[in-house]
Amino acid sequence: MTIAHDDVHTETAVPPREVTTMSMAAALNRALADAIESDPEVVVFGEDVGALGGVFRITDGLTARYGEDRCFDTPLAESGIVGTAVGMAMNGMRPVVELQFDAFALPAFEQVVSHVAKLGNRTRGGMRMPLVIRIPFGGGIGGVEHHCDSSEAYYAHTPGLTVVSPATPQDAYSLLRAAIASPDPVIFLEPKKLYWSKGEVDTSITAEIGTARIAREGTDVTLLAYGASVALALEAAEVAAAEGRSVQVVDVRSLSPFDDATVTAAVKSTGRAVVIAEAPGYASVASEIQARVFERCFEFLEAPVRRVTGFDVPYAPPKLEHWYLPDVDRVLDAMDTLHWDEDV
Repeated sequence: MTIAHDDVHTETAVPPREVTTMSMAAALNRALADAIESDPEVVVFGEDVGALGGVFRITDGLTARYGEDRCFDTPLAESGIVGTAVGMAMNGMRPVVELQFDAFALPAFEQVVSHVAKLGNRTRGGMRMPLVIRIPFGGGIGGVEHHCDSSEAYYAHTPGLTVVSPATPQDAYSLLRAAIASPDPVIFLEPKKLYWSKGEVDTSITAEIGTARIAREGTDVTLLAYGASVALALEAAEVAAAEGRSVQVVDVRSLSPFDDATVTAAVKSTGRAVVIAEAPGYASVASEIQARVFERCFEFLEAPVRRVTGFDVPYAPPKLEHWYLPDVDRVLDAMDTLHWDEDV
């Protein structure tokens, strides 16, 4: 092991291509297993990730398969988990830590902001931080407030952090492999609502962090979303299509760095845009996306860019969750305000 890390990380072995239909949870598990198997520097740890396999069973079977040196449990101390990972990364390892729930990650926030995000800059690139922090985030599972939260803005606002969120099993696999291979710290936000969604996964496909993807082609309006909101955008697009509207859906997937080129080109092609996110709207990632679209696409816009977000209140209790989360009706209502009848 070495103190400094190369910009490009070369694995000792590359798994053979395999195309399988699996859940997002299974895709994440496979990505972790393949990373452990191909790189002796990768270690996975966190609360209950060992024998139990994690609260959502993302690490199921890893300890039994690779031993406690590669996947192990920690005390219930998030700041200690991240602080330990910082020391490991400084000394040549590639730790992947799991923080059980989104709001549970906040006790480690000082470590993330003061050390994880800043160490590379503090040493002028002499010491990198190849660390992945996995955080289940968002709602849709009927959890109480500390188990369902959307704290992505905190991380996206912090220079030095890469922040990504997959919306499909394929991206869950490919983005996690890319995150682990990165020489810099990655906050990997996993939409817990989508853990049981299924899709085809090709293990030979690699993802480039910092790129958005076109999830659905369309010509009338562009829906911009990430994480669990991508599925909502696609559902709204189907309903709108039945009403005669052609809706484009862009999966932002990389919150920082942000793919301005893909998003700008998409919005310019339709002239209308709606940003969808579960987090409260004030000072949010949705606000930033809206601002960037306005700045870059103003002369191409046929109407103001709308947002459909969570409300500016603490996360709703389980019985009221459906009132808090954006839904298809709210997305369609936002599209209805885009001056469709004023086209020339």
